[in-house]
Amino acid sequence: MPNMNKTKLPAPEQAPDVRITNFEEVTGTYTPEMAREEAQRCLNCKNRPCVDGCPVNVQIPEFIKLIADGDDEGAYAKISETNALPAVCGRVCPQESQCEGKCIRGIKGEPVGIGRLERYAADTHREKGGSTPSVPASNGHHIAIVGSGPAGLACAGALAQKGYEVTVYEAFHTPGGVLMYGIPEFRLPKSIVAQEVENLTKMGVTINTNSIIGRLFTIEELINEMGYEAVFIGSGAGLPRFMGIPGEALVGVYSANEFLTRVNLMKAYKENYDTPIKKSQRVAVIGGGNVAMDAARSAKRLGAKEVYIVYRRSEVELPARAEEVHHAKQEGIIFKFLTSPVEIHGDDKGIVRSIECVEMELGEPDASGRRRPKTKEGSNFEIPLDSVIMAIGTTPNPLITATTPGLDANSHGCIVADEDGKTTHKAVYAGGDAVTGAATVILAMGAGRQAAHAIDEYVKSKVAVPQ
Repeated sequence: MPNMNKTKLPAPEQAPDVRITNFEEVTGTYTPEMAREEAQRCLNCKNRPCVDGCPVNVQIPEFIKLIADGDDEGAYAKISETNALPAVCGRVCPQESQCEGKCIRGIKGEPVGIGRLERYAADTHREKGGSTPSVPASNGHHIAIVGSGPAGLACAGALAQKGYEVTVYEAFHTPGGVLMYGIPEFRLPKSIVAQEVENLTKMGVTINTNSIIGRLFTIEELINEMGYEAVFIGSGAGLPRFMGIPGEALVGVYSANEFLTRVNLMKAYKENYDTPIKKSQRVAVIGGGNVAMDAARSAKRLGAKEVYIVYRRSEVELPARAEEVHHAKQEGIIFKFLTSPVEIHGDDKGIVRSIECVEMELGEPDASGRRRPKTKEGSNFEIPLDSVIMAIGTTPNPLITATTPGLDANSHGCIVADEDGKTTHKAVYAGGDAVTGAATVILAMGAGRQAAHAIDEYVKSKVAVPQ
């Protein structure tokens, strides 16, 4: 019998007053009984709008039916046909604006908990030691991938499934890209990322860490000297943006990238690590996206008594996931909407002591379709602080484009590529944040998969041409 409950089954969660004292995962995984119950809410629609809403086209009704029937391993296998990182996507994808946003059950109630069910299938597979990915027979073709974030890993997985011999070059000492350095442990445990990466290596993917392309090798060398038939660039967008206001050079001002890298990759929250990070009491995070929420919630867990989100638009325009905003509010994060910083003030030792802000009001929509904020004259006020974290966006590192003749970038520093990932350089493809600027994990994965398909077609076309 279908489950016609109008609300999705809640997942277990740590209580807010408990979780702000630790970095353990906030949200838990469904039990088998809970998963079966939620899976029975799926109507198995013929037109399957949820699949259209998924950037990697996971066959959602099929995997949910397998869970409802008690075949958890089959559900995991079905997801893995198109998704190289199911345990990751089940945790951090913005399902509310993608698959769940298209769910028919959401018209007269809440959508099916697709993300929670995907996570359940992946976690159950891992905990029960599910089958090891098979290694396809090699087709003899070699592809290089730059970056081991979501785009690079998705591209690697899709190519490996087709028999390509894939080598991934990662600049950091640990693979995973933004999944490792950008997303906190309480949202995405690093052991989960490591397991997903290991699954790819079991499929035959080689990952070389501490390998900065543009320094160790150039793109030209990868193709012309090392014999790779194509290169996919999924190097992300790791350069932080700042506002250009006075005081950004004061001690206690961080980019969100630096702050989160110290916390996540360098384990600054653990007592037995020597990673330097300021233990602040009053922190302001500038920005309203998921990165801002991650930084604010991390600062709270590091012991800050007051943490502010300073955002120049209203709550309606807030780009962060609704779930992250909800959790942040539960944890005591203070939201200052329609507020914009104009200067950071320091003491006589050059250390942050306050941030000066102005109140804003919303005018006509700008190019993004959001109402443009305007300053209220004479509305200046200060918030006493000892740290400021800038989370207003990132741009790609220009190293690769600067060292690759013929590889074009736009005015924002993003690599120019078509919808298949083809760049202006022969045999070079790109996708994810390196092309779009900072976006979501699943969109980067979708771009990686699309580029893998295009690379496959490109290599086949070369082989088909008579020599």
